[in-house]
Amino acid sequence: MTGIKNLSGATKGYIVLVALVFLSWAIFKVLTPDNFGSPDNLLNYFQASLIATVGAIGFYFVMDMGLFDFSIGANIILSAVVGCQLATHFQMGYTGLIAGAIATGALVGLVNGVLYVKLRIPSMIVTAGLALIYESVANYMAGGVVQTLPSSLRAFGSMPGNIILAVVTFIIAYGVLNYTKFGTYTYAIGSDEFVAKNMGINVDKFKVYAFILSGAFFGAMAVLTISYGSSMVAATGMSSMARNFVPTMGCFFGLAFMKYGIPLQAIILGEFIVNIIFFGFISLGAPTAIQDVITGLALLVIITLTTKVSKGEIVK
Repeated sequence: MTGIKNLSGATKGYIVLVALVFLSWAIFKVLTPDNFGSPDNLLNYFQASLIATVGAIGFYFVMDMGLFDFSIGANIILSAVVGCQLATHFQMGYTGLIAGAIATGALVGLVNGVLYVKLRIPSMIVTAGLALIYESVANYMAGGVVQTLPSSLRAFGSMPGNIILAVVTFIIAYGVLNYTKFGTYTYAIGSDEFVAKNMGINVDKFKVYAFILSGAFFGAMAVLTISYGSSMVAATGMSSMARNFVPTMGCFFGLAFMKYGIPLQAIILGEFIVNIIFFGFISLGAPTAIQDVITGLALLVIITLTTKVSKGEIVK
């Protein structure tokens, strides 16, 4: 028992995460041993989880500051449409796909951040309204036609392309969070915005930066999304919000494991856990509605067990 107490916070966090991965796998392996959980299947689950992981890692900078973004799905769709059109219609290939999607995502983040700061209304309200606009722009650009990426431009839809892009985004996020002033201020603002202001930090400016960085990561997620699925359909009527769910779940893991000092690593393994549960229900043949209910409940249980609130602490 003493040995466990002497372990570092990061080690304890990794032990909990690995235990959750194993538990999620073991439950479904027992329930459906024939068509779930083989090494090849686990590799496929992990590759699928990388798509949301890239977006969740960027979104962490926004959520850690106590902000939210309801335009995630609309951003991904618009970024994918722009990247696909630059790559195909303008014959810019991978340059157009990657640069177009990431630049579009960052621009969306800039708009989100600036309007949030200027309008002085909750970020979720600002981004929910803007999501409708982004959906309309994407629908207009697509012209009601499904945007399809040719097979010659789908290197990021499978290994090693998807692994390389995911690793690059993780290294960038890890470096920014741990070795830059922006990373330090992210934690400071998230911990206590009032104190951060009194320290002389330009809180509004760094909130805008967080939205821009987050948007760029959603652009990278858009590249993985359209490369993996080969096409993108423009959404209307806020239907793009369905894409908000999985990256947000990964961010919850990051926030829960921030006390262990491994938020980004927790996002990676957290998204893997979410995908194990998702594919587990598919193996069981469970209806989609039941999958969503059980997955949501599982997330609540996991976050409750891994997040300990100190006595007297205010829960926002």
